[in-house]
Amino acid sequence: MCIRDRATAIKFNSIGEKIDEIELPAQIFEVDVNSPKVLLNEVVTTYLRNQRQGTVQKKNRAMTAGSTRKIFRQKGTGRARQGSIRNPVRVHGGRAFPILPKNWYRPIPRKKKRLALKVALTDRAREGRIFIIESFDFAEPNTKLAREILHKIVPDKGWKLVVTDGHHFPTVKSFNNLPDVMTDRADSLYAYEILKSHYIVMTQDALNKVEEVFSK
Repeated sequence: MCIRDRATAIKFNSIGEKIDEIELPAQIFEVDVNSPKVLLNEVVTTYLRNQRQGTVQKKNRAMTAGSTRKIFRQKGTGRARQGSIRNPVRVHGGRAFPILPKNWYRPIPRKKKRLALKVALTDRAREGRIFIIESFDFAEPNTKLAREILHKIVPDKGWKLVVTDGHHFPTVKSFNNLPDVMTDRADSLYAYEILKSHYIVMTQDALNKVEEVFSK
């Protein structure tokens, strides 16, 4: 994959035919920072951390069911004393240091999230992995047609992200049935899904929306 000096993208019509090559907004697709890997690592790992539910729980000796009576008398047997069958050293006893519910959420500054998104989009644009389509004219969900159009635009294998300007049900439903395709709205893009995707296909309206929302 060649590295481009300017952020450009090939534009296609609604049936997947190439019509032009356009320049992408420099304030979003030509962003340089001092340590891009450090920024992306922090934002992506925090995003994945925030996806954790934190509801896993193991039982300690207080939560374990069982009698509290002593198993045998404390003195005179020559054995180590035992408190109850819920003792962590016994089979089916409670855990000594169990995993308890935890809130994994950690906020990410808005400026940092947006900068990470721009850095990720810049990387994909420089590698020529962003494609623009005029629109997806789906009156109803049609996975076969969606696959054909997408194959004309991106014939290579790999994860693809389809970006629309809004939640258009027929379009989203058509692409969601494909195993290697993700969909998202232009105003809710995140650096993680950009980095996960090998190729990005967005409508012209979605490109305008990205410029409107994230150029501030």
